[in-house]
Amino acid sequence: MSMTSTVSIGKKPDPVTLSDKAIAKVAQLLAEEGGEELALRVAVKPGGCSGFSYEMFFDAEVADDDVVRSFGAVKVVVDPQSAEMLTGSSLDYSDGLNDAGFHISNPNASRTCGCGSSFS
Repeated sequence: MSMTSTVSIGKKPDPVTLSDKAIAKVAQLLAEEGGEELALRVAVKPGGCSGFSYEMFFDAEVADDDVVRSFGAVKVVVDPQSAEMLTGSSLDYSDGLNDAGFHISNPNASRTCGCGSSFS
């Protein structure tokens, strides 16, 4: 008798959602990288001026316990520990003169730093 465990990720909330602008920018960057098998990995790591910092990069590796979500043609991958700290977060992209780039809004952060890339 084979024993397989299945994890129902459909019932868990998304660790992070992407705005339409973020989806478009990530898709553009993926196209420039030529990486059809690449996913955007969003992670939280210790460090930064407030205790934790965000990390985003393209990754070809997906672990069995990673939380994977698709937003159009963009696949987002989050490790389980980061997923807990990111649940309910949103990723947006701005190309204006002020605050250009990607920004994460995290409802779980009790404090953020001035640079916007670390939190506690």
